[in-house]
Amino acid sequence: MTDARGWPPGLMIAAPASGTGKTTVMLGLLRALADDGLVVQPFKSGPDYIDPAFHRAASGRASFNLDTWAMDQGLVGAIAAQAAGADICVGEGSMGLFDGVATRGQSGFGSSAETARAMGWPVVLVIDVGGQAQSAAAVALGFAQFDPEVPFAGVILNRVASPRHERLIRLGMDRAGVRVLGALPRRGDLSLPERHLGLVQASEHPDLDAAIAVYAQFLRDHVDLSAIRAAAGGHAPVGATHLPRPPAQRIALAQDAAFSFTYPHLVQGWRDAGAEIIPFSPLADQAPDVTADLVWLPGGYPELHAGRLAAAGTYLAGLRRHAQTRPVHGECGGYMALGTALIDADGTSHAMAGLLGLVTSYQARRFHLGYRRAVLRAPMPGAAAGTALRGHEYHYSTILDQPDAPLAAVADADGNPVPETGSLRGHVTGTFFHLIAGEGA
Repeated sequence: MTDARGWPPGLMIAAPASGTGKTTVMLGLLRALADDGLVVQPFKSGPDYIDPAFHRAASGRASFNLDTWAMDQGLVGAIAAQAAGADICVGEGSMGLFDGVATRGQSGFGSSAETARAMGWPVVLVIDVGGQAQSAAAVALGFAQFDPEVPFAGVILNRVASPRHERLIRLGMDRAGVRVLGALPRRGDLSLPERHLGLVQASEHPDLDAAIAVYAQFLRDHVDLSAIRAAAGGHAPVGATHLPRPPAQRIALAQDAAFSFTYPHLVQGWRDAGAEIIPFSPLADQAPDVTADLVWLPGGYPELHAGRLAAAGTYLAGLRRHAQTRPVHGECGGYMALGTALIDADGTSHAMAGLLGLVTSYQARRFHLGYRRAVLRAPMPGAAAGTALRGHEYHYSTILDQPDAPLAAVADADGNPVPETGSLRGHVTGTFFHLIAGEGA
């Protein structure tokens, strides 16, 4: 299936809006293609850091984010190049196909359409046809024609109520000249469990493999997989450079249900450059490796495990000992865990590591969501003072106290100042945004 240069073709699974069943289709398609003997390379368009773990479970291959707001063309190309050796690429879009921010970033506005256009991947649009019939064709036609430079393969109809309903929708699609690649009947059991940040983590799903197998069979029964494979297209990434360099040689990386959100391209870049990643579990009361040059606490759900973290004496002692002489960095949930206290949903205050003065509350919930551009006022691991970083913030916790020096001047995608500036104390740094890339990298 590869082109003359050995590059695999691809598709973008997208939708007019969130909540259309796009992720279910994505997971079922990944597994069905893998079951057919193909090497399938998944990608996620945009900053979502939960979906890639589900993609890996479905395909058996690590999934990577492609983000035109946060990444320049060279980094997009370097990440896309992870598809080498695959038979087909399948990308999953975020939100609606053309949804992005108002102000241009490193190479675009962050929409899934930009990713599809950059990679030459034809779009398979998943449409929730509940509550409409022939009118669904007007939606499909609008998406197909909105940007002629975005290749369009056809649609998958989701939540079809009956054979009569499907027939009416197909009449509209025929009139509009839109190809129907499949029609999925309405089923209440084809959904993934969610909580406050969206889907639960893949590792916490009670029987994820069985669920994905059901999705795959559902697609096999109702979607023309041969037509979807034939619709794949694209080209090799342009201007690929390299993945981000590691911030240290030996990195102790927290990895468990409380700390799980690190962008896959970062860790892959660290490994490719020869860094040693040493995982440890704070929830299992494991201390970071004493020989590590850096301790990195990723985001996750510390608010759901605050009591266990507060009682993990071995972990806390090891973390504090490391911070006396060597750098520690936390982002989002990891940042909260480095603070003095974390107040959970019930209003109970739990003592955290105390390496920063930060006090956060999940009881005083406030939604924080969006891209972030941060200019460092002081160095952090892997970046000097003055460096501009791109990232994404997504959490509900509120800062009650932040007495330490601010780490960065932070703004949203449109340049508006953001009060969550991160903190610095001694060898310890933290941010509420998840790092995606350095500016121009």
